[in-house]
This record gives sequence, C-alpha cells and structure tokens, in this order.
Amino acid sequence: MRMIIALASFLVFGFQPLMADDVQDITKMTRDKIQVVIQILRDKKIGKETRDKRIIEAANPFFDFKKMASISLGKKYWTEMNKAQKQEFSDLFVTRLQESYLEKLDLYTDEEVTVADAKKVKNRIHILTQLVSKDDKKDMLYKFYKTKKGWKVYDVVILGVSVVQTYRSQFDGILRKGSIEDLLTKMRLKGQFKVPTGGK
Repeated sequence: MRMIIALASFLVFGFQPLMADDVQDITKMTRDKIQVVIQILRDKKIGKETRDKRIIEAANPFFDFKKMASISLGKKYWTEMNKAQKQEFSDLFVTRLQESYLEKLDLYTDEEVTVADAKKVKNRIHILTQLVSKDDKKDMLYKFYKTKKGWKVYDVVILGVSVVQTYRSQFDGILRKGSIEDLLTKMRLKGQFKVPTGGK
C-alpha cells in the first residue's frame, strides 16, 4: 500500500537559478496531478485498461524517465552502452516502472493524499506528499530538477527508500556477474524489477 498513489504525485548539470515562482508552480502542479489521478481512480464507471491508460497519460509529463533510467544504471554502465542499447534500456525501464506502479494502484481504497509546500534544496526542489489513511501516514518525497522542458521528477523516495537507488542496486547485481545484454534480456520479461513498497 506504500506506493498506490506514486504515479499521481509519480547528477544533473546546468541548473538555472531558482525563483520563488518555481517553488509555487511545482507545488501547484503536484497538487493538480494528484487530484487528476485520484479522480480517475475514484471513477468506478471506467475499466482497468482505460483507467491505467489515463493515469499514464496524466503522469508521464511529470517524470524524466530517461534521466531516471541513466541514473539507475550508473554512469559506468551507461557509457558502455551503444545508442541502440541505451534506447532499449530506457524504453524497458519506463515499461517496468509503470507496470510496477500500476499494480499498486489496484490497492487504492479511497485514501487521501496531502501535499506539502515545495522546498528548495540547492538547485533542486523537493516536495513531500503523504498517503493518509485512518490509522497511518506514509511519506513519499519527490525530487525535481529543471530541464529545458520545465521541472521534472528524477527520483522518488518512499518511506526513506529511493526508487532510483533501489533499481541501481538490482541492476548492479546483474551487471557485476553478467553483461548489458543479460540485463536487457531480464528486463524484457514482465514482472521484473519491482519498485520499493515498504510492505503491502
């Protein structure tokens, strides 16, 4: 249950100076995205396939998946890949990440999500969200950096566990014993490389 709203909320160089408007804009954007996804989840008239498609369409612009993929792999292995391998790895990374998140969405049972005001951390912005149920609160921290296309999420920290670092550990375990192709072969299989959940 730790990540059922992760898609909603859901290393870098050349930053531009942060402005107060940036912080306000990210806070508003995050709240708006969460509200959109919650509305989709609460619409009992749509089927799972349509629901998942709408959630992905709403959440995709929020994340820089290519950056998440390269950080998760690590600079050493990333530079060893050729262009075709980088493209396939990035595509598979997005597929496996979305697959794992959407599985968690099936567990959504009308919890509320609170969004704190965004905070500047050097040239990045962090925003804390909490999944609030009757007896519990679960923290989820989103980390943003500024791209040419605006602010994007490059990592999510769930209950103190980084999604990027979790993937990096899994990938490193394979690459220390095998090859890039071994990793790609495993990534082509559905159900591989789960994001951290901290429990249910």
